Amino acid sequence: MRNSATPNTCMHTRRNFLQQAAGALAFSSVPWIASGADAGFSLGMSLYGMKTVPLIEALKTCAEIGYRNVELALNAGFPTEPKVFTTEARKDAVKQLQSLKLGLSCLMLNMSLAANDKAHEAALESIKEAALLAHEMNPANPPMIETVLGGKPAEWEEIKERMADRLKSWADTAAAAKVVIAIKAHVGSAVNSPERLLWLVQKVNSPAICVDYDYSHFEVAGIPLAESLKLLLPHTKFIHVKDTMGDSKKFQFLLPGEGHTDYVAYFNILKEHNYTGPVVVEVSAQIFNKPGYDPVVAAKKSYTALAAAMAKAGVANI
Repeated sequence: MRNSATPNTCMHTRRNFLQQAAGALAFSSVPWIASGADAGFSLGMSLYGMKTVPLIEALKTCAEIGYRNVELALNAGFPTEPKVFTTEARKDAVKQLQSLKLGLSCLMLNMSLAANDKAHEAALESIKEAALLAHEMNPANPPMIETVLGGKPAEWEEIKERMADRLKSWADTAAAAKVVIAIKAHVGSAVNSPERLLWLVQKVNSPAICVDYDYSHFEVAGIPLAESLKLLLPHTKFIHVKDTMGDSKKFQFLLPGEGHTDYVAYFNILKEHNYTGPVVVEVSAQIFNKPGYDPVVAAKKSYTALAAAMAKAGVANI
């Protein structure tokens, strides 16, 4: 699914690439990884997994559980989709966030670098629309926009230059609107590995583009946590967390704590490199589309698992 080379060749190539790339990057040179900061980060909840809960209630629930920030989903059908998220509702949400001392870390906006020209133009308009919302919600510190990138793994070599050109357009649009876009690898997309994601980021080389690191998509492909995190962390401003079972051909996403991810080791690496950005629970559609799914129970269960790992790693929820 990743490429046509043999497994041993793939592993050897990946290991060499990771070692070389990691050696060339200095964590201390990256402005959003704080130097000498208190050990901790902001644990958050993506409201992508709370679609059926009224927004004001969802914000209150997340704050009561202990989360420090939230991500809003701007995708079609969600209550914060820009065309239905009214000016009055936005003002109410801002008041609620301020009252609860809850940060707004990110705006989820699923787009594709592999789509046709018409869809690409629509994506640029969506970025402008999301940027406007970001500045309305927090003019002093507008939240990031995060997205997956589309395409299929086997298409990578054929479409990677076109994806880079389109990402440059995204970057220019975001920079003009004074927002940052965090891009994310996905096991089922053309950008399905740390190397491919890093290639795109370095190819575009824009301060308006950073990484949304989500280990779940690498875990199902058998890519080690430490190697992938060491490679991408210098470019990372946002982290999604969830668990997995299976492999890249047949996988199931799970809530944090239900799989095999070692969050104590994970958080120790973040602590070692003074990462202080958002770490946000993302409940997969594989979970929230199941009959009987309870978004509040999922949010509580995820927090309990992650808070316990944070305590063992000696990091604070800030």
